[in-house]
Amino acid sequence: MYMRKIIHIDMDAFYASIEQRDNKELRGKPIAVGYSGNRGVVAAASYEARRYGIKSAMASKTALRKCPHLIFVPARFDIYRSVSSQIMDIFHEYTDIVEPLSLDEAFLDVTENLKNIASATQIAKEIKARIFEETALIASAGVSFNKFLAKIASDYNKPNGLFVIKPKIAESFIEQLPIEQFFGVGKVTAKTMHQLGIKTGWDLKQKSEEMLVNIFGKAGHMYYQNARAIDNRLVNPNRIRKSIGAEMTFDHDIDSFDELYAEMKDVAADVINRISRRSFEGRTVTLKIKYADFKVITRSKTLNAPIKDIDTLMLIGDELLRMVDISPTVRLLGLSIKNSDSDIWRDAIQLEIDFKD
Repeated sequence: MYMRKIIHIDMDAFYASIEQRDNKELRGKPIAVGYSGNRGVVAAASYEARRYGIKSAMASKTALRKCPHLIFVPARFDIYRSVSSQIMDIFHEYTDIVEPLSLDEAFLDVTENLKNIASATQIAKEIKARIFEETALIASAGVSFNKFLAKIASDYNKPNGLFVIKPKIAESFIEQLPIEQFFGVGKVTAKTMHQLGIKTGWDLKQKSEEMLVNIFGKAGHMYYQNARAIDNRLVNPNRIRKSIGAEMTFDHDIDSFDELYAEMKDVAADVINRISRRSFEGRTVTLKIKYADFKVITRSKTLNAPIKDIDTLMLIGDELLRMVDISPTVRLLGLSIKNSDSDIWRDAIQLEIDFKD
């Protein structure tokens, strides 16, 4: 059987590690990247902070209760993007088949590579060493013959890990793996699986594909295959980014249209800045509103042409904002632009129908 050689590289505590690298006074201390205010959220946590149970997306107030001496550092996304570019450049020295998943992780297909190195494990070692040499940051790597296994492997010995799952041990390795460690199984899905008596890969393997699809929908097919160490997805170097957005959590709840509109200008400016840097084009604008009770609603509108300037985005944002009820008070506002074009619809014309009385 033909086996591919796949590497998954995942930077360890990427944002927090950059902050500790650039400020020696933060080294060895529990730090969180984010805002410590009443509405703040942890964007990333150092390993020192993680020992206290602090995780990304955790409310800053909760994080401070867990670790009162936690140090908050404001995010510097321009720096993170710059370092990410350095790391991606290293990947491309070894292969053109690189699929970035975010700023700090990517899949690499090194079955045939630019340096003609036979061992994927050797390539992973070299890449880890190059990243440390050029950025002073630590990465973990997973090596296997498909994306599912490579992703699990990179997470297995963090931080600074390198783990290989070879074909001969793949199924037995997956059988003993707790279901929570399966890529794509979150807390809610894991809870449902536990209720079904599925706690390990072995338990999952005993369930029929029909049963898994009935309960989990399309994901059931994936779970059935993953339990058998099967993943036929190719590393895709041409992944199209579907949307770009930004959002803002307010220091206090807002129920004034004028105040929300004013705040939306900053969000819109951020979105336009991001799409300009990435030469991104999209025609669908989505407004996201999170109320004080954490209920979230969205409203969207699709235009005939891509949105390229802040005036157009604000015009649509204004229209969408007028469609929602803000009396329950709003704690967060977000805007995003979605790439809704496809080969099928690229030349489509939206009909305008004049309804007369």
